[in-house]
Amino acid sequence: MSEHPPLPIARSVAALRQTVRGWRRQGLSVAFVPTMGALHEGHLTLVREADQRADRVVASVFVNPTQFAAHEDLGTYPRREAQDAELLAGAGCHLLFAPSVDEMYPEGFSTSVNVAGPSQGLETDFRPHFFGGVAVVVAKLLNQVQADVAVFGEKDYQQLLVVRRMARDLDIPTEIVGAPTERDRHGLALSSRNAYLSEAELAVARRLNGVLAEAAIKAADWRPLAAVEREAYAELLKIGFERVDYVAVRRAEDLAAFANGVVDAPARILAAAWLGKTRLIDNMAV
Repeated sequence: MSEHPPLPIARSVAALRQTVRGWRRQGLSVAFVPTMGALHEGHLTLVREADQRADRVVASVFVNPTQFAAHEDLGTYPRREAQDAELLAGAGCHLLFAPSVDEMYPEGFSTSVNVAGPSQGLETDFRPHFFGGVAVVVAKLLNQVQADVAVFGEKDYQQLLVVRRMARDLDIPTEIVGAPTERDRHGLALSSRNAYLSEAELAVARRLNGVLAEAAIKAADWRPLAAVEREAYAELLKIGFERVDYVAVRRAEDLAAFANGVVDAPARILAAAWLGKTRLIDNMAV
């Protein structure tokens, strides 16, 4: 039996806004954490960070169909609302927003949001649909909740920069905060998709962060980035990853490539690689 009272759930924008208006009338500040559910400790860390930054916390659980391509795992993506609600309540959340697809994308919905800049390259080279879907749903969620601050994980670093740029460009007043990546005791970045990994695949996955850390040290030591990236790419294949989409060192501020081929400003190393049907992403500061 749960030790927390049941978490209130809003399933419509009208119900969500009614609750938030009530908080505002009491002079309370509001933080927001968007998720796709299947929550783990990484998500709960974001909720706790939000709870530190505002009086009330809204978390959303919505598996957004517009950011999945036809061949991706929309149909099998884990969904467990009751368990998620209990975890959120324990982490300091005050309201769960769990809309249906029809609530978010009613018949006739026809608006798109295209963010260039930090969305170019990396994930977009392999998932060209992805950031268009992310930008639309996050713009809607930020407008629906109208929070003072929204917390996103740095694990999806390119997504974090896309959301920041969109909010700034569209004059969305919500402050976009990035929270550090939560990792297991082996250093593997926590992800809902880690549940897809077999024991053998998990052992390989837990070496990803080590390869990136070693490459980051080389990059910080003024090694030519083309060589650093090539060596890390080869090492990932050597340790058992079946396919590597990219390993790249980019400017931390905007993910632009370094024009002179070495790190001369704050940087980030980012990677995406496959084990079986599971695609893992990770990044870390250089």
